[in-house]
Amino acid sequence: MISEQASERTGVLSAVRLAWFLWASAVALVALSAVLLALNRNVEDPIAPYWLNLAVTALALSTVGALVASKRPENPVGWLLVSSGFLYAVMVSVGEYGTYALLAERGSPPAGGVVAAWVGSWLYVLGANLVVYSFLLFPDGRLPSPRWRTVAWLVALAICLDTASLALTPGALYGYPGFENPFGAERIAGLSGLIGTVTSVLVLAALLAPIAALFTRFRRSRGEERQQVKWVLYAVAVLVAAIVAVNLWPALDPSAAGAILFFVGQLAIPGAICIAIFKYRLYDVDLVINRTLVYGALTACVVGIYVLVVGYLGALLRTDGNLLVSLIATGLVAVLFQPLRERLQRGVNRLMYGERDEPYAVLSRLGERLEATLAPEAVLPAIVETVREALKLPHAAIALPRDGDDFEVTAASGEPLGGPPIEPLVLPLSYGGETVGRLLLASRGSGEGFSGADRRLLEDLARHAGVAVHGVRAMADLRRSREKLVLAREEERRRLRR
Repeated sequence: MISEQASERTGVLSAVRLAWFLWASAVALVALSAVLLALNRNVEDPIAPYWLNLAVTALALSTVGALVASKRPENPVGWLLVSSGFLYAVMVSVGEYGTYALLAERGSPPAGGVVAAWVGSWLYVLGANLVVYSFLLFPDGRLPSPRWRTVAWLVALAICLDTASLALTPGALYGYPGFENPFGAERIAGLSGLIGTVTSVLVLAALLAPIAALFTRFRRSRGEERQQVKWVLYAVAVLVAAIVAVNLWPALDPSAAGAILFFVGQLAIPGAICIAIFKYRLYDVDLVINRTLVYGALTACVVGIYVLVVGYLGALLRTDGNLLVSLIATGLVAVLFQPLRERLQRGVNRLMYGERDEPYAVLSRLGERLEATLAPEAVLPAIVETVREALKLPHAAIALPRDGDDFEVTAASGEPLGGPPIEPLVLPLSYGGETVGRLLLASRGSGEGFSGADRRLLEDLARHAGVAVHGVRAMADLRRSREKLVLAREEERRRLRR
């Protein structure tokens, strides 16, 4: 027993050392690439425009991966991330060395220059694909279900084929005119079109499958795991938005704006994984998503309005770059900014939280539903349905008192949360100082809770619902009294007949 514990402790210690060794190697390689970048400043360095993004990505992935792998060595997500960061560091360092050896050195090229440039031309793809592959296993290191095992093997095969096709395609090395791929396979030169098509299809499937796994896990998960997956889905959305923006506007790619977009997008993934695994309880991801949607849409609207106004007035006045046109467009944007922001904020809040910012509308709809409800047995379902829809809650229920202090659920809407039980919010339903029932509400997810605006609306709804519940109970009591009276009369008639 003692020997087994000692062996396990030794294995964990070795894993920790390996994780931080990979991290230290990545840091050293990035530092070496920085020195080579300075030496290559007088030549057309193909790595230079992307060096900062690549270097920061390497450091971020290796740091987060080392933290996860050292704290939880049994989780392969950490090892995939630290390996990806290490590969990015190797890529940026050998790429800079290839530039130094082939383009900057005036004498005979140092040994290994062509091989270094060749490695740098495809290694980043393998590093990026390892990050994508980690989505299949996030956050617990296991696949969403055993049926995903085949998908995992197919994604791994697609990654290998994608990397091999880049590494073995013959022709000039990108960014190094006059230097050919030293390992290019001439046999596949004639099939490059077919191989490119097949590889593109496989790579697209390999990219979509891990993201689909995240959505599947998010849909099935509850509680803590749901919060963790939500962080990573948010980061994936940020990265996809950056990629789409650069592809829609190719001029962004070499520009500072494009570099910033990629910088934010690439840092989003390791940052979100780190927060999701270690600190997800300390940060409200819904608030981050809310602000991103509002200000992202606001930025797009402001830019669109400015461009349209400048373009329209420029065409109308037949001027180009006129100061007056720019001032008019700026003034219009300034006037519309605050109303537009408020409207977008209301729209995003409604999308995420329902109608909590419009209590009058919710109370009005509840009143309309109760007025339209003739049968007493339909009143309580109408209340819980209105509450659940208004705040976009997964589950709402009303419990009425039974014998003693017990309460029994008599109306419910939505599906109760699976997984570990989450304590619901319980609001008393009162009438005339007496508790006539309870309103049970499941939060949108573990750790999300109910905001002050949520609680104020719910308290208002509970006051109105208390009156309705009292009416339902009174009708039920009256019905039971009538039934007892009818039964008593029948018994009396039977007795008299005898």
